[in-house]
Amino acid sequence: MSEERRLAVLRAIVQDYVHTSEPVGSKALLERHQLGVSAATIRNDMSALEEEGLIAAPHTSAGRIPTDAGYRLFVDRLASIKPLSAAERVAIARFLEGAVDLDDVVDRTVRLLASLTHQVAVMQYPSLTRSSVRHIELVPMTARRLMVVLIVNTGRVEQRMIDATRDMSTPEGQRLVAELRQRINELAVDRRLGDAAAELESLPGRFEPDDRELVRAVVGSLDDALVEEREERVVLAGTANLARSGTDFPLSIGPVLEALEEHVVLLKLLGTMGHDEEAVAVRIGAENPHAGLQSTSVVSTGYGTGRVAGLGVLGPTRMDYPLTMASVRAVARYVSDILES
Repeated sequence: MSEERRLAVLRAIVQDYVHTSEPVGSKALLERHQLGVSAATIRNDMSALEEEGLIAAPHTSAGRIPTDAGYRLFVDRLASIKPLSAAERVAIARFLEGAVDLDDVVDRTVRLLASLTHQVAVMQYPSLTRSSVRHIELVPMTARRLMVVLIVNTGRVEQRMIDATRDMSTPEGQRLVAELRQRINELAVDRRLGDAAAELESLPGRFEPDDRELVRAVVGSLDDALVEEREERVVLAGTANLARSGTDFPLSIGPVLEALEEHVVLLKLLGTMGHDEEAVAVRIGAENPHAGLQSTSVVSTGYGTGRVAGLGVLGPTRMDYPLTMASVRAVARYVSDILES
């Protein structure tokens, strides 16, 4: 049996099984695919694929279904990820461009991915350990109330209100706010958040004694914002899609649902799969380290400058891998463009 023909038969079995959820027999392969060989040859090829552990018989019927190893070979041998159509790309761009802030971007992204793939969509909030400062703004609200605005390169915006000991409506107060804004941005912009906080620690000592209390209050509010936002989290959508695939789980869907409730599991999973936007990572079945997810496949990639976090989908191993991989990659690129604009 030639390698090329073996892969063609395996590819046909995967495609048919994903589409029909029914075991695939040699007769069906002949009817649906132009393989250019006899039924006897296909049966021989299927026997060889079964011996290699790439397909299996779920019961005594003549049909076969792909194994985890079969799906893995199918995914590894994809020549390239087929791009989405122009209409699909336009629809994605329009849907995501309507977002008003980072929370809205995340919410729209998971709903869009769940809709495109009919799987569970998972998105990690941008990790602040890999994020950097885009800008810090100081906005006097009243003569003695100052809003401190931290804008991160991932699009996250944090605001804090502080009481000022100086009257900021006077020329001297306005000068102090302007100078403080300039110095803070000189020290913090384009630095990782932890590095920016370290740089700002010494800033009060660079001002006149009468001004230092206000400077300390501003620096302290920025540090508080960073501390409060350090916990990473994930957002999910489309969990109900699992119920439509109940027959794909050999025993129960319960372990999968329990794993999805443990966000630490999902964060670890996305983290270990890497954050390379150019490469879409796929984990199939037992390749997933968490026992509750070993009846599923996970497709993920990174997004944002420096690949600050991951997003992807989770579903049964009977998954349309080419479509899912293309959707995950396309959505990640649009999310990156939005956050970096």
